[in-house]
Amino acid sequence: MSQKLSLQNALLTLEQLQQTPSREDGITEEQEDNMRQLGCHFIQTAGILLRLPQVAMATAQILFQRFFYLASLRKFAVRDISMGSIFLAAKVEECPCRLTDLVNVVDHLCKRFQRKPLEPLQLYGEGYYELKNAVVIAEMQILKKLGFNVHVQLPYAIMVNYLKVLELTEHPTIPQRAWSLLNDGLRTSVYVCYQPPTIACGVIWLAAREAGVPLPTSPAWWDVLDSNLEDIENIAGHIKSLYYKDLPITELPLTIDQVEPYLNKRQSDSISQKTGRISRFS
Repeated sequence: MSQKLSLQNALLTLEQLQQTPSREDGITEEQEDNMRQLGCHFIQTAGILLRLPQVAMATAQILFQRFFYLASLRKFAVRDISMGSIFLAAKVEECPCRLTDLVNVVDHLCKRFQRKPLEPLQLYGEGYYELKNAVVIAEMQILKKLGFNVHVQLPYAIMVNYLKVLELTEHPTIPQRAWSLLNDGLRTSVYVCYQPPTIACGVIWLAAREAGVPLPTSPAWWDVLDSNLEDIENIAGHIKSLYYKDLPITELPLTIDQVEPYLNKRQSDSISQKTGRISRFS
């Protein structure tokens, strides 16, 4: 039986969203969200230092998110999969980066994120080869888990066209704010749950709402753009939720050997808080 080739993004089912490999490995939803956000933040920061285009950084973050819906954060390091995602995405978007540059940037960020002395990495030393090998292995693992399906359609161009349709391109704040929301949304699950046109509508709706600009309702603008208002509001809610809590970057694990101490500490802190609440009411 012939199979149809689709250029749309691969999306997750509800079961895949609720029962992730990390959740099955005993990692809580909050811990998983924090570690995913850490990885995306790591990729974005590394991409800026490597002077990669935004499309490459966005593709890397989507590949990172997809990977950890098929693999556990307890078995694969955030640092390694972040490196592999950047290396692979740079090839996909035809802006390859030098492996030596990537290794140096990753080493610098690991030290900076964990507040260690910013000593330069010794070229061709043990640490250099360890990171270099980790990149190659991580890239192979990503390709294996994703079945070599690394196609990513991004919503940036679609959003610009929608802004033109809604006559908002000349607005002083909405275009830039919508672009920023697209970048922030990469740290959430929206890119693995919705297709790019719906995501573009979601960020335009949120940017217009923040700016106090009413959008057409007769006919409804989301119907004209073939989207669903409930999906648009869900996307906006997911992105907006990022701004209500700080990411504890220095506490989160970047390597595999840091995962277990982090989870044990979080479990111990949770038990202590529960014990404290019980003692206050006894």
